[in-house]
Amino acid sequence: MNPLNGLPIRELSGSALLAAGDPLSHVLDHNIEALARFGITKHVLMMLLASALLLILFPAAAKRIASGNPGRFGTLFESLLLFVRDEMARPFLGKDTERFLPMLWSFFFFILFCNLIGLVPFMGTATGNISVTAALALVAFLFYHSQGVKENGLVHYLKANLLVGPPFLWPLMIPLEFLGIFIKPIALTLRLFANMMGGHIMLAVVIGFTGIFTMDNLFMGGAIAGIAAGGAIFLYFLELLVAFIQAFIFTFLTTVFLSLALHPEH
Repeated sequence: MNPLNGLPIRELSGSALLAAGDPLSHVLDHNIEALARFGITKHVLMMLLASALLLILFPAAAKRIASGNPGRFGTLFESLLLFVRDEMARPFLGKDTERFLPMLWSFFFFILFCNLIGLVPFMGTATGNISVTAALALVAFLFYHSQGVKENGLVHYLKANLLVGPPFLWPLMIPLEFLGIFIKPIALTLRLFANMMGGHIMLAVVIGFTGIFTMDNLFMGGAIAGIAAGGAIFLYFLELLVAFIQAFIFTFLTTVFLSLALHPEH
């Protein structure tokens, strides 16, 4: 029996089942029984799937582009690659663009694929997990700071980042600049996590309300279900747009931070 209206579980519709359960269970990470002993949760599996797709699709796209007949598939990938290079990386990195493109492409497409996989029914959004976004931000943090130190030397890099302004302001500026070093990856973490988690919670809640009203009143529930279905479709396409935007923003901010690390005096 279900606690809502005393209806048996088998008599509830799919949307009602979602309402009877916990909407968050559809967006939070879960253990997978068959893989639990290996430490592989649902979100870990989604990341492995995104990585596998990248390893399969990119060589195939590269072959098509190199052949001179890329087709729709190759043209789509080439357009995205050129967009990241010409519109995102080159304005900030200039002559250093080619050197860092592989890393920036990896960030963009890995996050994009994780976001898109989360829109497939019964899958999960790994980038809606703060542990995942924190790990990505940590990789970005280590990447741009290590390149900054390599390019400028440790002493010059620290002086350029901490000793800002006239000497009499250093007691104030040094703590602020030091905090700013760690605020940047925190911003990367929270921005991606909040945007990806929030949209999926909205979808779950909209569908959940449909089930609740359907159980209370069949006629009213049918009308509300139609409205909610339209809202869910709108939210779904909005999330599709957000998937691209958030991959762009994370990679764009990483590019900006990398540029500042390479040329801290600017």
